[in-house]
Amino acid sequence: MKLTKLIIFFIIINFGGLAIGSWLMNNGPLSIWYTSLNQAPWTPEGWVFGAAWTTIMFCFSIYLGFLFYRSNTKKIKIFYLIQIVLNISWNYIFFNQHLVTLALINILLLTSLVFYFFFEFKYKMEKLRYLLLPYMIWLCIATSLNLYILIHN
Repeated sequence: MKLTKLIIFFIIINFGGLAIGSWLMNNGPLSIWYTSLNQAPWTPEGWVFGAAWTTIMFCFSIYLGFLFYRSNTKKIKIFYLIQIVLNISWNYIFFNQHLVTLALINILLLTSLVFYFFFEFKYKMEKLRYLLLPYMIWLCIATSLNLYILIHN
């Protein structure tokens, strides 16, 4: 039962983080600033972002539930907290403050951290680590979109 509680806990925290990040965007994706940017040709339609983040956070929550169940160390807690801060702050930095370069640095750090989870805990997590793939793929796409905006605007 402890594992189930951990997964539910991470679902609440992760979706709460998404809600805070969305609030900090200040309607960013629909703002004149964002819609007038020269965006990458591979920029997904708006609904894809919601579907992607829902999938990512469910998979990530399951991954975290198992990781914390198997190894609840201070190091893992710190890295998870850093992940939350980076994930939430990107929205504010990019959409609210329009600091595209700083947002790119932020998302590169976030991407590196998620890849770190994938490789650092591969023996503890075994096949469960593949639950991180949606997050890893999405962050690579998001990083490319951020970089494109930085270069072409």
